[in-house]
Amino acid sequence: MPETVEIGLGRSARRGFHLGEIALVPTRRTRGSAMVSTAWQMDAHSFDLPFVAAPSDAVVSPGTAAEIERLGGLAVLDGEGLWTRYEDAAVELDRLDSETTDLQRVYAAPVVPELLRARIKELRAGGGRVAVRLSPQHTAELAPHALAEGVDLLVIQGTVISAEHVLAEDVPGLNLKTFIADLDVPVLVGGVSNYQTALHLMRTGAAGVIIGYGAHLGSTTHSVLGIDVPMATALIDAAAARRDYLDETGGRYVHLVAYGDLATGGDIAKALACGADAVMLGEPLAVASDAPGRGRYWDATAAHPRVPRSRVTELAFDGDDERRPTLEELLLGPTADPSGERNLFGAVRRVMGKCGYSTLKEFQKAELIVTGER
Repeated sequence: MPETVEIGLGRSARRGFHLGEIALVPTRRTRGSAMVSTAWQMDAHSFDLPFVAAPSDAVVSPGTAAEIERLGGLAVLDGEGLWTRYEDAAVELDRLDSETTDLQRVYAAPVVPELLRARIKELRAGGGRVAVRLSPQHTAELAPHALAEGVDLLVIQGTVISAEHVLAEDVPGLNLKTFIADLDVPVLVGGVSNYQTALHLMRTGAAGVIIGYGAHLGSTTHSVLGIDVPMATALIDAAAARRDYLDETGGRYVHLVAYGDLATGGDIAKALACGADAVMLGEPLAVASDAPGRGRYWDATAAHPRVPRSRVTELAFDGDDERRPTLEELLLGPTADPSGERNLFGAVRRVMGKCGYSTLKEFQKAELIVTGER
């Protein structure tokens, strides 16, 4: 039975665990890193790394998307970001400062459907898979433009998402089950934090479910809304929902993508061991010399016009800007940095070998132990 704690008379709550409160336990015969595969496949799309670049303007541009694809991951462009609001988004990125009011001002410009189509063409010209993120509120309006240009994967993402998004009585909402049923491309939806919502989203026909809302150093969602996601517990609960859905459908597998509280190779490895098929990374990549944000990170919630839920984070770097690591060093190494924040997937391969597993699916069975906060 899940551990519950009594908060007061007649009210109890489950105890949840963050990734920082658990550790991996090697229990099998070790393997060399060369015998380990980090390959991941979702629907018809295969990737060398279990990695999705978060749809943040600080990380993904049409230019960096091609580099991320080359390195083995999937880049998701924010379909409601600066690249679809401004013809010359790079100029606006250079003008941005760390003030929320400035971010709100820049993102107040409307999304231009023609620009959305143009950016998708740029992504396609780069030679990689095309993935675009839309919010639940604007999916019905913008998805036809994205689909008309031939995206490979559609991401419908918000802080919290449900199978049906309800609006005012005179405004039609978004029913994901009906919407996804009419599509020929796989859809990744999220974020969620519990068994029930994960199961409901799986039943919509989604190819994958995002677990978490992308908590990072600048996140204020816990303070603003009172919502938090203990990632270890959320992933294991969602994996249980996946098992039940697998039985319910006679074999349909839905992928889980962890998003939030992922800063090091160890965090990624623990998320995969808790049941994630892949991880979505934003802030860990923003320090890269080739990232559009130039050492700053923010997500879509930072520019919310009424209730911003994160701030622009200036990522500390000990050295000249010219010596910032590349995306390749951050993801694949090699590196001389012992912090765990570089060569992220080299670290994952190594710990998979030390735990005795050669594939990601096998690694989901790795033994875990609760260590408490570190």
